[in-house]
Amino acid sequence: MSQSTAEIRNAFLGFFESKGHQSVVSSPLVPGNDPTLLFTNAGMVQFKDVFLGMEQRPYTRATSSQRCVRAGGKHNDLENVGYTARHHTFFEMLGNFSFGDYFKRDAIQFAWEFLTEVVKLPKEKLWVTVFEEDDEAEAIWLNEIGVPKDRVARIGAKDNFWSMGDTGPCGPCTEIFYDHGEHIWGGPPGTPEEDGDRFIEIWNLVFMQYNRHADGTMEPLPKPSVDTGMGLERISAILQGVHSNYEIDIFQALIKDAAKVIGTNDLENKSLRVIADHIRSCSFLIVDGVMPSNEGRGYVLRRIIRRAVRHGNKLGAKGAFFYKLVAELNQQMGEAYPELTKQQAIVEKMLKLEEEQFGKTLDRGLSILDDALTSLEGKVIPGELVFKLYDTYGFPADLTADIARERDLEIDQAGFEAAMQEQRERAQKANNFGTDYNDAIKVEGKTAFLGYNLTDSKANIVALYQAGEAVDSIKEGEEGVVVLNETPFYAESGGQVGDSGELQIEHGAFIVTDTQKSGDAFIHQGYMSGTSLKVGQPVVAVVDADKRQAIALNHSVTHLLHSALRQTLGEHIGQKGSLVDSDKLRFDFSHFESMSIESIRQVEFLVNQAIRDNYEVITKVMNIEEAKASGAMALFGEKYDEMVRVVQMGDFSTELCGGTHAKRTGDIGFFKIISEGGIAAGVRRIEAVSGPAAINFIHSIGEQIQQTLDLVKGDQFTISDKVKQLLDRSKSIEKELAQAKAKLASQAGANLIGQAVQVNGVDVLVAFLDGTDPKSLRTSVDELKNKLKSGIVFLATGSAGKVSLIAGVTKDLTSKVKAGELVNLVAQQVGGKGGGRPDMAQAGGSDIDALPEAMKTIQPWLEERL
Repeated sequence: MSQSTAEIRNAFLGFFESKGHQSVVSSPLVPGNDPTLLFTNAGMVQFKDVFLGMEQRPYTRATSSQRCVRAGGKHNDLENVGYTARHHTFFEMLGNFSFGDYFKRDAIQFAWEFLTEVVKLPKEKLWVTVFEEDDEAEAIWLNEIGVPKDRVARIGAKDNFWSMGDTGPCGPCTEIFYDHGEHIWGGPPGTPEEDGDRFIEIWNLVFMQYNRHADGTMEPLPKPSVDTGMGLERISAILQGVHSNYEIDIFQALIKDAAKVIGTNDLENKSLRVIADHIRSCSFLIVDGVMPSNEGRGYVLRRIIRRAVRHGNKLGAKGAFFYKLVAELNQQMGEAYPELTKQQAIVEKMLKLEEEQFGKTLDRGLSILDDALTSLEGKVIPGELVFKLYDTYGFPADLTADIARERDLEIDQAGFEAAMQEQRERAQKANNFGTDYNDAIKVEGKTAFLGYNLTDSKANIVALYQAGEAVDSIKEGEEGVVVLNETPFYAESGGQVGDSGELQIEHGAFIVTDTQKSGDAFIHQGYMSGTSLKVGQPVVAVVDADKRQAIALNHSVTHLLHSALRQTLGEHIGQKGSLVDSDKLRFDFSHFESMSIESIRQVEFLVNQAIRDNYEVITKVMNIEEAKASGAMALFGEKYDEMVRVVQMGDFSTELCGGTHAKRTGDIGFFKIISEGGIAAGVRRIEAVSGPAAINFIHSIGEQIQQTLDLVKGDQFTISDKVKQLLDRSKSIEKELAQAKAKLASQAGANLIGQAVQVNGVDVLVAFLDGTDPKSLRTSVDELKNKLKSGIVFLATGSAGKVSLIAGVTKDLTSKVKAGELVNLVAQQVGGKGGGRPDMAQAGGSDIDALPEAMKTIQPWLEERL
């Protein structure tokens, strides 16, 4: 009986655990230690800093099953998914790693033992490649493992030499291939037929052996290491006796579930493969904190969701279906990845919302594409059209490319990229940000921070700057920057603003207005009062303690707020930014919909309950692994040092944080949310106050309520009824006014009928209605068209700075004159534009002075068409 994918995963991890490897859980799909990567795309990503010697772990051997995504940026397999046997957006990479421990011999022997003795692949089915210059690896395969020489191929650097970049760690690879049999076309690696599908790479062993310098020279590493990767889906296909990854147990379960949900019996349809692949990447991206949006990672997620929905649409799906597959995915992978089980409901809800949103635009976009294709000359869809579908209707270019492929067409990718680049340039011109003052200051050295325990201390000046340039002194009244050897001033970071205060000297003081960081140095910005300041001079650094305390209280309450949001809305909530000062706090978080009044109340209740519980705020410095084991929350995608500071508030909140905090939560006093709203796709913002500011806010609300009560002559128990009565009365008056204006416009229109003139035998009425409500023009045009039976009506009204235009054409004349063309004839001359149906169109403008002359052009224009 073949092994299930879950059994193969467990067998791999168990085997390497038996060989002294630490089993390490998969890191998130968003790498926390590599800003150059869009997504985690290999097992070694979470160990990158270990390989570089920048991070130490308590083990030198590791093994993992890493979830990976390749669907954007440099590593993008999206276009091939569903059309080939082994391309995926999401896959699992089995790997074993040595950090300066074992090297080539053990790595090769481990791989061979697992493949031939644990999962029992026939030795004669395995082929090997080595780097063409790696005699050592080849000798191990030939002499120690016993692979026949005719099944070992030497391959060049393009395929068998790995590097982390142009410089840095690099080394040769050895790869293991599996022969699927003579019934499949293809040749062994290194032969002209190697691109066939018979011989498939299953495992790549990378030997980090050298450090490549900028001049190209390669220096042997003092501790050579090993990084390996084997696709779980590929090895599962082999062990389950199938050729395509889509035939393994996980995919077959998802494909059958997708077919059931959609209502199709065609299990061989490749659209089901696409959907089965995409539910994995979409679900795990959401689990790891990515939200659908129009940029970056969120845009890639949106592309994948929309591609899956479109393939479901092709199969005849009725209504939202994609989100329904999460339950089956959880059945297949929830045991290996419990975070999926924990967040299943959130993933389903987010996918459903995104699917429903796209459903509203899908039909419209397809209709526009179909119309364009009817008049397409040649086989290439213009890049301008591809961009319009993307920019206006949310159609990713690869979705349009999918449709093109189905119709034996292709897209003008270069034209699309050119249109995208023009848009980027327009956006850059619209967003000109100046250089931060601190960017001009490059300070060497490190400032010791004393502010966790002190708000005043003695220190020495190590550097002074003015306008970004180092100076020897700062004189009375001059602005500048002071760098100290140590300081109690907190430099802005982690959302907490920098401290203010004074650097006191005899007969004067440097007034600190803000504190920032430049590298590891703290820079105190401000101005000199009293006398001058000199490099090397001792000072007494005194923080504004009251302001610091208010900031600290607000910082502590953001931790409570973060925890309360996760308890109320779900564990998908992640901090996306914050700002903490002495007056207020701002907290940005990942969430896909606005908060209800009930949710806001629940969050406020939980935070205030934690304040009343008066937890002691405990801070500890510990190893990052210990911190994670303690349950400390880390910010999504952040890179942390080996030693971190953990801030704990009872059993309510535990987070990694370098800021200053209250002594006890009770010191905060009271918490109140002022506002909640969206600031970007998938990102919400809460603004709130605490302590005295929160009480003042409540008082101000009370004063406004009292003022309203005085105006409506009610009390706190009848205020809503009183306001409703006033609104109802206002709506009634507005309705009566609109009816009166319409009646006046109708009467004015009736009086105009005698002004109609004949243009080539057609009645044409052109008029300006002074003081008429623009909203009533449409009614007037309808009535005039009815009276004319056959004819053309053009009406205008307006005042300084605003023009309203409307054109009406009876249906018997629309083949000759389009209302939209007529209204735009005038609109373009008065600084506006418009549109509408052939029989009715409206427009606006801004240049009323040009209107009389513009209206004179109507009759000559009509004479050419009638």
